[in-house]
Amino acid sequence: MNSKNTKGVSRRSFVQTSLLGAAGLTILPGFTSFKPNENINLGFIGLGRQAMFLLNGFINIEGVKVLAAADVYGVKRKRFEQRVTDHYSKKGSTVDVKTYEKYQDLLARKDIDAVVIAVPDHWHALIAIDALKTGKDVYLEKPLTFTIQEGKTLRKAVRKYNRILGVGSQQRSDPNFQHAVKLVQDGKLGDIEKVLVHVGAPPKPYDLPREILPIDLNWDMWLGPNPYVHYNKELNPPISLNPPQNEKIWGGWRWYKELGGGFTTDWGAHMFDIAQWGLGMDKSGPVEAIPAGYEDYKFLTYRYENGIIMTEEPFNEKKTKGVKFQGKDGWLEVSRGYFKGSKTSYEPNLKKESGPYETKIPHQVNFIEAVKSRKDPQVPVEIGHRTCTVCTLGNIAYDLRRPVKWNPSSEEFVNDLQADLYMHREYRKGYRLPV
Repeated sequence: MNSKNTKGVSRRSFVQTSLLGAAGLTILPGFTSFKPNENINLGFIGLGRQAMFLLNGFINIEGVKVLAAADVYGVKRKRFEQRVTDHYSKKGSTVDVKTYEKYQDLLARKDIDAVVIAVPDHWHALIAIDALKTGKDVYLEKPLTFTIQEGKTLRKAVRKYNRILGVGSQQRSDPNFQHAVKLVQDGKLGDIEKVLVHVGAPPKPYDLPREILPIDLNWDMWLGPNPYVHYNKELNPPISLNPPQNEKIWGGWRWYKELGGGFTTDWGAHMFDIAQWGLGMDKSGPVEAIPAGYEDYKFLTYRYENGIIMTEEPFNEKKTKGVKFQGKDGWLEVSRGYFKGSKTSYEPNLKKESGPYETKIPHQVNFIEAVKSRKDPQVPVEIGHRTCTVCTLGNIAYDLRRPVKWNPSSEEFVNDLQADLYMHREYRKGYRLPV
């Protein structure tokens, strides 16, 4: 893409960044190789609501065996043991599934080939790097990391240890989004001028009341490197086994700036990701982030060097979380199960799949194929990091209440010592990010 104009991305650029290109360009010389009929032994780290969706997907992939898990909440470990045991029992087989309070005990097992990490964001980088060091491949939930520096360090570790890391940005494996990106990059909309992305509000200060800690929840381990906050059940929603009762809400840690990135990173990691992909910015990013409320800016606004503007704002009355690409010759709106364009010919002819989004999209299959082939998956660490950076830049601008300028080539703020302090954050005593 020419950085000095607003031209759409070329067809060649699309092939290099789409499902046809990015998911197989890099062959990793890892020390693991699998025979055609050999199982991939999986372990899970973090056993909340999202992990249960992921378990339902991975455990049904041929050639995958789920053997172990780790979580700081005892009742969730028991739920996992029951579900895995029941699954294999119904299949007529048995498995000796073991669970651990400390994730390090799981990583010490030499029979585990890969791990699925679905813990709160503040743990992502440290657990993933520890897994890579022990020779494990990693499926890591989005957003990739909590800070930009964590993302840079994790990216380096993936290549240093020659491991596969796939990011849980499953929309890239969705034919609906693939079709939309192809239209954009084929130039069907003409030169792209603006992208509207609706994800929701930034995080707010932690304001939940202190509550009594469950007896089987290790709160100190849950916090890990994170500065101390008191317990509230909204952060780690309770469950029960008898009677069976799963989480009624998503873990609320994501809505508070001490623990997560709000909707900016939670949904931004999905929708800003599609915008980045469509604009051919998987190896780059915006050069400025301007917060909503600054001067006459009504919405969080990103500027790209080529002149394209991206805003966080609704594009329809329903306030659908999704993306709208606006070009000189047309527009299209895309979200999960939704597509609308300025021309009816834009709309995809795709059959609808049933079931939870996490399991009806073949994203997990793509990761397992990457582990076997030793080729990068659909969303490797570099893409996950660039998308996460976009989200985090928005939150930094919100926090500073002013624009921040960013150099996507050097991945540094431009002459901004105050913003530099947000590249990383101080961990609790006893924790550090590997250099």
